[in-house]
Amino acid sequence: MNLIQISHPKHIKEFLYLPIKLYRNDPNFIRPLDDDIEQVFDKNRNEYFKTGDCTRWILQDEKGETIGRIAAFYNNDPSVTNEQPTGGTGFFECINSREAAFLLFDTAKAWLKEHGMEAMDGPVNFGPRDRWWGLLADGFYEPCYCSNYNPLYYRELFEAYGFQLYFKQYTYYRKVHEKLRPAHYAIAERIAANPDYSFSHLHKNNLERYVQDFLTVYNKAWVNHKGVEDMTLAKAKEIVYSLKPVLDEKIMWFAYYKKEPIGFFICIPELNQLIVKYADGKLDLWGKLRLLYNKWTGKCKSMYGIVFGVIPEHQRKGIEAAMIVASSKVIQDKDQVPYRELQMNWIGDFNPKMMHVASQIGAEIYKTHHTYRYLFDRVKEFKRHPEI
Repeated sequence: MNLIQISHPKHIKEFLYLPIKLYRNDPNFIRPLDDDIEQVFDKNRNEYFKTGDCTRWILQDEKGETIGRIAAFYNNDPSVTNEQPTGGTGFFECINSREAAFLLFDTAKAWLKEHGMEAMDGPVNFGPRDRWWGLLADGFYEPCYCSNYNPLYYRELFEAYGFQLYFKQYTYYRKVHEKLRPAHYAIAERIAANPDYSFSHLHKNNLERYVQDFLTVYNKAWVNHKGVEDMTLAKAKEIVYSLKPVLDEKIMWFAYYKKEPIGFFICIPELNQLIVKYADGKLDLWGKLRLLYNKWTGKCKSMYGIVFGVIPEHQRKGIEAAMIVASSKVIQDKDQVPYRELQMNWIGDFNPKMMHVASQIGAEIYKTHHTYRYLFDRVKEFKRHPEI
């Protein structure tokens, strides 16, 4: 076998095209957009290169056929804390061969050790956790946008090598038009009796306001979590405006108390269903026209919950339930929105509070991903992700 560190465009092509060969007979596989993967490895577009580094390899057999790939990366940002310096490995694809897989894992481990790491998580992303994070272990349905999809045998390869389960990631699902629980309506009625509370969906003609509202809630609700820093106004604008081409204002909701933002429930059309599955890896002019057509005709029947939260001062008061009831009056109206199902951004098993919120709105676990950790010191005590 021949291991090649990627440095040439032809090697990048092999890296991108390997999954096409591996999944040719899998009807649930959706080829990711090439550019979504390539931007991870682009120093001009991935801000994580400011505090870390990354490289990748392909593995070829004796005939020159590509049979595997992997990437390794580390981030020295002081906000990322572990008991030991911990890098990551991801974008793993491989034939069903321990020899090939272990060679790829060994290569990632050796590179990370050279850069001072003492452990590696995988499969993860050289970037935020909402993309390419975790190994699919259960729920082998069509993947959501920028979500890992893999054969079942990958789990055996990771665990046989010595990766240990660091945490589970749950994707929750519910049918849009199933009725909410009676308790939700009772809570919503109680909240509605207080005129200080209000709920409304986003309006495209006033995006600047919602950028600021998003920023306010995010910085109050998430910055106390381990490793989460304040979001800047520029970053909030980047996030909101990046969603503008696919934004559906009727599925992005905000909660207010005395006209100040206190929570949000942000959904978008599920992009794999909306366009990626038709794009064959490239969002060219034809792909963009197809996106507009699918959006205008309501072809996408699935929406994806990106983020849902309420600031600490208003938690445990029923605001989550009241916001869901308020949004359901629009989202469950078939004349206003075309969606039939909701999938939610993954929730870690280390976050039982959010798992409880998801179950309370009638959602059930639909897919399970595993994030593994491999300690280079094989006698060191392994610890799972702490609960938050």
